[in-house]
Amino acid sequence: MFRVFLALGSNLGDRSAHLNAAAGAIGRIPGTVVVAVSPVYETQPFGRTDQGPFLNAAMEIGTPLPPRELLGAVQEAERTVGRTPAGRWGPREIDIDILLYDGLVVQEPDLQVPHTGLPERRFVLIPLRDIAEDVVHPVSGLTVTEMASACTDSTRVVRSAYHIRI
Repeated sequence: MFRVFLALGSNLGDRSAHLNAAAGAIGRIPGTVVVAVSPVYETQPFGRTDQGPFLNAAMEIGTPLPPRELLGAVQEAERTVGRTPAGRWGPREIDIDILLYDGLVVQEPDLQVPHTGLPERRFVLIPLRDIAEDVVHPVSGLTVTEMASACTDSTRVVRSAYHIRI
């Protein structure tokens, strides 16, 4: 089993329902188990600010799938939840990103692991820190806690009352 960390985000429609549906779809990926789920945070949009706030969370899963197959399964989970094309950093029903993949580094045109934006995004680092504070980034050598402390992103990240239920 590979130890993998995912980010989930939603800012369209019933954001909490979308996060829960996505987490459920991930849990149904064959051979995959949900190990941990972070609290949910309400966050300002990143990159493109002309949209509503997001709900964001992180998940740890164990999966037998190699990175490319997991990417396909995650994209299918997004389609199941109802993701529609929104353009770069646009509003979306659901977004699921592979953040870290068992210490592997993958550099392909449509799959970069660790996720290239991870060190610069508080909305990802704060939830991830809740479930993976001592996990080490395979390129920088920093722990998630160290990356969160060094992050210069100043967008608002506030723990919400919502919860993901598996």
